[in-house]
This record gives sequence, C-alpha cells and structure tokens, in this order.
Amino acid sequence: MTDNRLIFQLVFVIAAGVLLYFLGPILTPFLISGLLAYLGNPLVMRLVRWRFPRPLAVMLVFIMFIFFVTALLFILIPALQAQIVSFIKKAPDYLDWLQQTGLPQLQTRLGVELPLDMAAFREAMLDHWRELGDWARPVFSYLTRSGLSVLGWMVNLMLVIVVTFYLLLDWGKILTWGLTLMPTRQQAWATRLAQETDQVLGSFLRGQLSVMLVLGAVYSIGLSLLGLNLALPIGIFAGLVSFVPYLGFISGLLSAGLAAYLEFHDGISLLWVLGIFLTGQVLESFWLTPRLVGKRIGLHPVAVIFAIMAGGQLFGFAGILLALPTAAVLKVWLRHLREIYRKQTTTVAKIARPKRPPPPP
Repeated sequence: MTDNRLIFQLVFVIAAGVLLYFLGPILTPFLISGLLAYLGNPLVMRLVRWRFPRPLAVMLVFIMFIFFVTALLFILIPALQAQIVSFIKKAPDYLDWLQQTGLPQLQTRLGVELPLDMAAFREAMLDHWRELGDWARPVFSYLTRSGLSVLGWMVNLMLVIVVTFYLLLDWGKILTWGLTLMPTRQQAWATRLAQETDQVLGSFLRGQLSVMLVLGAVYSIGLSLLGLNLALPIGIFAGLVSFVPYLGFISGLLSAGLAAYLEFHDGISLLWVLGIFLTGQVLESFWLTPRLVGKRIGLHPVAVIFAIMAGGQLFGFAGILLALPTAAVLKVWLRHLREIYRKQTTTVAKIARPKRPPPPP
C-alpha cells in the first residue's frame, strides 16, 4: 500500500511539472502578480491598521508604486543615456590611448607581448557604435513588424496590474480559502509551513531588494565622486546582480577598473575603484545582510546560479526574477517533507520491531 501511494505521488509530481512547463507562458503574469501582491501586502496591512478601508489602502499602494517607478525612470534614464552617449563619443580617444600608450606600458611591466590587434579591434568597435547610433530605425521597424508581440506585452502588463489589484484586495480571504482545502488534522502543520515560508521568503525578498538598492546607490555615488563617466550604469548593474554571491562585486570591480584605467590613465584611480567596491562588500557582509536579510536562504552559489539558469530556461526573464524566491520556498518545503518522511520511517520501524518477551520471574 505504501509503495502504491509513493508511486502515485511520484507520478503526480512529474505530471504537475510537465503541466507547469507547458503552461509557463500563461502562468508568468500570474506568478509576477503573486510576487508583487506578496511584496505589497505588508504596506496595505499597515494602512488598514491605520483605519484605512482595504480598497482605499490598495489604491494608495498602487499610486505610490506608480509614482515611485515613474520618478525613478525620469531621473535615471536621462542620466544613464547621457553617460553612455558621452562614453561612446570618447571611446575612439580611449582606444587610441590604449593602442599607443596603455598596451605598451602593460607589456613592459608584464614582460610579455600581448597578441592583440588593436587596429582591427578599434575598427570593429567603431562599426558597432555607428550601428547603435542609428537605433531608432530598427526599433521602429521591429515595432511595425511585431504589432502582435507588442500587443501581447501590453495585454500581459494589464493582466499583471488587474490580477495584482485583486490579489491585494482579497489576500487574507485567499489564504484562508487555501487553508480550508487542507484536511483538518493537517491545518496546524500547513499553518506552520506557511509561517516559515513567509518568514524565509519575506526576509529574503524584501531584505535582498533593499540590499541591492543600497549597494547600487553606494557604487554609483562612489564612482560618480571619482568622476567616472559610466558611474551610474556600472553601479546599478553591480547592485542588481549582487543577489548572486560575489558576482556584483567582481563584475563591478572589473568593469569599473577597466573604465577608470581607460579614462584616467593611472593606477590611483584603480585603487579608488578597489576601495569603493571593498567598502560596498564590507557594508553588505557586516551590516546590510545581517540587518536587512537576516539568515540567508542557505543555497550554495552553484545552486543559486543553477536556479537562475533553470528559471530563465523555463519562464524567460520572469523566471530569472522568480528563481531565487522559488528556491527559498522549495528549500523550506523539502525540509518539512524530509521531517515527515523521517517520522513515518521511525513509526514504521517501531511497529515492525518485534516485541521482546517479558523477562522470566
């Protein structure tokens, strides 16, 4: 009987996985809506405790979110565009200096000859930048050819907004309804599982998002004070990828170091870049992560990379965003399932153990 039930559960899990794979494009907007509703629900609950009606609280959260995103885009996009355009305009001068001065100095210090054809590299880079300068025509052509694709994006965006609104409006009712689906004797266990999942997921999501924003600001401000042209793009990118251990630090340090060397032509700027990223790393390790995230989800860096790649393969860009939260939840669930399996195994062993005869008088 136990073997049959185990086979049935295995078949059910495989069937659910196959169904999830094929329904991935349809489920993506709902998964994003669930994530946004989960992140916004604490703010809605705080407004409700302040005697706001829940529909009004949801509307206020939506208005604040839209205002924040709009203001952020209007501030960041022009600054990013200005810095990238400035770098592209100065790129030929950087490449000339690298060919005439930078590489010879590097070869002299290392004592080796680097087999780099800078003339061909410079010409290839300039060709690509000329193509980037004429971006409007291919973008317009793509939009005119892919009207259905753009319409699909707009429909998904509206779907995410509508579903998120209703999820926030009825979040408590949805959780209560989900609990009633469980057998009565398992509701206490389901409640503990939900609370632990919420604790892990909440601390990771809200905390890690805060860490990413703070690190992006620290890197961007530090590189801007240094006078680096690409301070904002490099700082924001390094902050956004910091959820993978050491990836933000290493990628930001290498890209900022290369940009600083091309722009300032000295070693002092490299030391400043190193100091900026070491400051960010120390700040993350000893203050940001302990205070904002608490205990990490405990995934090995290889598991983090695998989760991100698997999420991207299954659900595209949305899968990349949802990979680590999903991994955090699965880790909690698997730990509970392992505990249940151990208890069942122990119970079966006790039942099957032969009873010893009583000792003779």
